[in-house]
Amino acid sequence: MTVLYNPERLVFDVLAEATEPPPAVDYLAWAKKNIVFSERITDHPGPYSEELVPFFSEILRALSPEDPCNIVSLAKSAQIGGTICANIFTLGSLDMAPGDFLYVHPTEENAARWSKTKLMPLVRETPSIAALFSQNSRDASNSVLYKERIDGRGAIQAAGANSPAGLSMISPRKQVQDDLAKWQMNEAGDPEVQADSRTKAFFTGKIFKISTPMVAPGCKITQNYQEGTQESYHVPCPHCHELQELKWENMRDHIDPEHPEKAHFVCVHCGCEIHEYHRAWMVKPENGSKWVAKYPDRARRHRSFRIWMAYSPFERWENLAREWLTLQQGGPERRENGSGAEQTFFNDWLGLAYEADNRAIEWETLRDRAEEKGFKRGVIPAEALALVIGADVQGDRVEWLLVGYGRNRYRAVIDHGVIDARAGSHQPGFKEHSGHISEPEVRAALDRLLVREWIDESGRKRTADRLAIDGNAYTEDVWSWVKRHPKSRVLMVRGGNVEAAPPIAQVKEYDKRGKPKKSKWTSRFFSFNASQFKLRLYRDFRKDEPERPGYIRFARGFGDDFYQQATAENRVAEKTRTGHSRYVWVLPPGKRNEIMDMLNQSLAGAYRFGLPYWTDEEWDAIEDRLSRIEAPAQGDLEDHIAAQTTAPVPKRAALEGEADQSPLLAAALARAARAAQRNR
Repeated sequence: MTVLYNPERLVFDVLAEATEPPPAVDYLAWAKKNIVFSERITDHPGPYSEELVPFFSEILRALSPEDPCNIVSLAKSAQIGGTICANIFTLGSLDMAPGDFLYVHPTEENAARWSKTKLMPLVRETPSIAALFSQNSRDASNSVLYKERIDGRGAIQAAGANSPAGLSMISPRKQVQDDLAKWQMNEAGDPEVQADSRTKAFFTGKIFKISTPMVAPGCKITQNYQEGTQESYHVPCPHCHELQELKWENMRDHIDPEHPEKAHFVCVHCGCEIHEYHRAWMVKPENGSKWVAKYPDRARRHRSFRIWMAYSPFERWENLAREWLTLQQGGPERRENGSGAEQTFFNDWLGLAYEADNRAIEWETLRDRAEEKGFKRGVIPAEALALVIGADVQGDRVEWLLVGYGRNRYRAVIDHGVIDARAGSHQPGFKEHSGHISEPEVRAALDRLLVREWIDESGRKRTADRLAIDGNAYTEDVWSWVKRHPKSRVLMVRGGNVEAAPPIAQVKEYDKRGKPKKSKWTSRFFSFNASQFKLRLYRDFRKDEPERPGYIRFARGFGDDFYQQATAENRVAEKTRTGHSRYVWVLPPGKRNEIMDMLNQSLAGAYRFGLPYWTDEEWDAIEDRLSRIEAPAQGDLEDHIAAQTTAPVPKRAALEGEADQSPLLAAALARAARAAQRNR
């Protein structure tokens, strides 16, 4: 059989096929066609719905090659669905525009967890993606942190910002920088600069930076938002249809404390009320809602967006109002992000960086306030229901500070002293001493400190509930003293330098291969977020009304040097080797900061006991326990002198027993009893 063909046409057909541009990369259309969320991944299972989160559509368009910008940044509230955008960008790129892709988390541990719990479930549940990757766990191209397409046309590498190695040896055309505000400097410098440099070789490269803000100045996602177009989502008023941005201050000023369920905005144009049931209509683009850029001229390089909880279908306005009212009324903190309830509210709910007090209040102000409104030194105020000692270990002495805690994050600085080898006792002031923690006399004095009694305003004798001692220096010597005492009374603490860390976490040590190893003091040694504790301390120093949450009250007579040490450090910008800035705490030359350290060590001890999260019921149990302690009969002057000079050294059996009747222990037992009753 003869086959007729036109050689010239065949040549043109081949040329046309070779030169035809690839199909448009449309992430929104791809998500609608391919993404189906399971109940394991989200509380809103089913196909991707643009109607549910219409404000993300423009962000997905900005990530497309059709948009000329190279950087897209998103500052957002927590749990608003921003990671969905990042996952669509990641998987859609591997499907529609194959190539190397980098996904960076704050740490390698976070990256591995994301790969196992977020990425792989989506890969397995998305047929178009599942067919691209090997499902064999033994395949070298399918590890937790590296997954290559079967045809070799692209791969995704997950990395941690804390590992310079993970940010090298790869040149991705596209990347995601997740939780950017939590990134910390690594051994090679600024990880954001390192990650950005991996994509600079591509004219059409895309970098998606996404995070909930943290503390400003110094918040990376906030800096990126400010450097870009600064786009905010504007919605029409359901009454007059004029566009406006939903701002927190607008809602805050119209919250009725008696009816938080009626939380609403007020239209800035017509003055009518905008309620939550209007939200679904307002956010739809067909009704006029849109992103509005403050600096549209920057769109060619960097488009930046901010979206917060008020627009999200995943949270109710009533809960937002209740959270704010709880904060104003001094309710217990419910999140362990190390920055206090106020910062948590700004970060997680409003999607805003919390403006930090980088410098403390003038020390003279604290001193004068203490002399005017303070209490007698060594006498426990009625509001101080729990007592925690912070102890700082120096080469020639051990200093201690007794702090009382109460409702509404109240703190009272009650007493302070120094232990040295010669005196073996608690000496006020800051004289030069020569007592190291390893000396028997110093250890004996610390033993006596644990059983020392202070008088409260009702005349009752009370001992400290817990002691948190500095274990950062002379760790072995500190441990040899700590281990002689029960876990319920004594723990070791040290300050950490990671701003995004939890308030307190168990100290972890690693072997040469980077694997965790168990140390003898693992269960007794804790690291606290020193940076956030200092920020909180400086905020609370400024509060001069006792009713305000976090108010700190000082005893009279501590002296100038005491307050100078409490306010010694400043948070300042420091230039890195790459020319970028990071914020660090600095102690000026010639100054000391032991008082600040002991305030934070004491707070770490309180956190370890869960004290900042106690409910009113738990505080009531402690108050009731204290009210049943009888005040001793009034003695004469000789009795008081004898009580101060003959404090007994505790026996080992008593120190190691768990039966000391401290208020904190009694509260813990009361909580356990109530839990048992509820279970029955």
